[in-house]
Amino acid sequence: MKATCKILKPLVLCLAGGAAAAVAARPKIIIENDFGSTAFTTFLQAFDAGWDVLGLVGDTANTWALQSSLHALALLERAGLSSCVPVHKGADYPLLNTPELHQLWQARHGALPWQGVFKPENATAEAAGWDPTSGDPGRVVPEAFAEGYPNGTLAGARAAAWMVEQVRRHPGEVLIYSGGALTNIALAVRMDPEFASLAKGLVVMGGYVDVFLLQTSGDSLQADINSDLNLKIDPEAAKIALTADFPSITLIGNGANQFIPSQEFKDEVFQVQNPFTQLFHDRIDITLPLWDEIALFAGLFPSHVLNSTSFYVDVDTAWSSPFYGNIIPKQPSMVGKSQRLKRVKFVHSVNTTEFQAHLKHALQHPKTGCNMLGQDVQRVDIRAGACSLVSLLPQGGAKELFARSM
Repeated sequence: MKATCKILKPLVLCLAGGAAAAVAARPKIIIENDFGSTAFTTFLQAFDAGWDVLGLVGDTANTWALQSSLHALALLERAGLSSCVPVHKGADYPLLNTPELHQLWQARHGALPWQGVFKPENATAEAAGWDPTSGDPGRVVPEAFAEGYPNGTLAGARAAAWMVEQVRRHPGEVLIYSGGALTNIALAVRMDPEFASLAKGLVVMGGYVDVFLLQTSGDSLQADINSDLNLKIDPEAAKIALTADFPSITLIGNGANQFIPSQEFKDEVFQVQNPFTQLFHDRIDITLPLWDEIALFAGLFPSHVLNSTSFYVDVDTAWSSPFYGNIIPKQPSMVGKSQRLKRVKFVHSVNTTEFQAHLKHALQHPKTGCNMLGQDVQRVDIRAGACSLVSLLPQGGAKELFARSM
């Protein structure tokens, strides 16, 4: 292998140099999410907006981190991008919370309308194509991969360390988007005290304010739409991340409810047919807002934010509290002297006309294939460093290789 690397190294460096020159001017982003079969929208949006996606991180929120990471890998494979956009698996569990603790909390304070990964394990639902919840976090449900099961490999299983590495490699340049729980970001903050300050900023889908009345005045769907699962999965991590020294923190909670796709919108998107518009047309729920898509849009295009405010933010981390995991907005005079709270930007609304046009274009004309990065030989993984050849890796399936790498 050493001899092979000596032969290939000039080629790898040449290709890496050309690709690096092509993307040097692009703003950089890491997308962390609890990926499912329709979560391709986020990286397609970022590419369409001209951003360099350094990688994807699968976290635990709607399902376990392994399942969400494999969804991310499968979606990248569908776009022909899996050899130039790595997927790193995040932590299996929140910092303190577990499915068992959550069920105890619910027994005292009442059930959440959507429990995500904390929903009790249901083999019947999994056989019907639902992602796994509770039980073994290493459990993978192939039936849930409407996009197709991945054939490639995950880049690693220590997402927090990888994020620290990327931020230090590109100081002041990397925007971090989180569409799931904040566990991995909190781990990175604790791992490296300069991680947050070296990032460009943090954009979070979550942080709902003044929604409790809405949770009482409609059905369970309305309560679900106005609940804050991403933060409630891991309240302690949310507290760490939202009080870290990021140059900017943007929360899109209430504002992410702004656009619920109609059947007409889905049909309009599907007027240009490709694998992604097909999945969008067939799988997107017309009863739910496009939470991640709106939140990422606000991060990619701050100029299209129509209404926002700023305040200091705290997170309730008392397990005995009915508001465990909810944010607490504060004005400066009400910030406790013993705390170092951060001022955040809170997005109320974005330009939905521009949002719809952007999303339609990203889906109808997706940036696919690694040649979009100026890379001619797609099987050379330029991000992992010289001599890292994807074609030399075992191709026995992502789950098999991942198990061997642990």
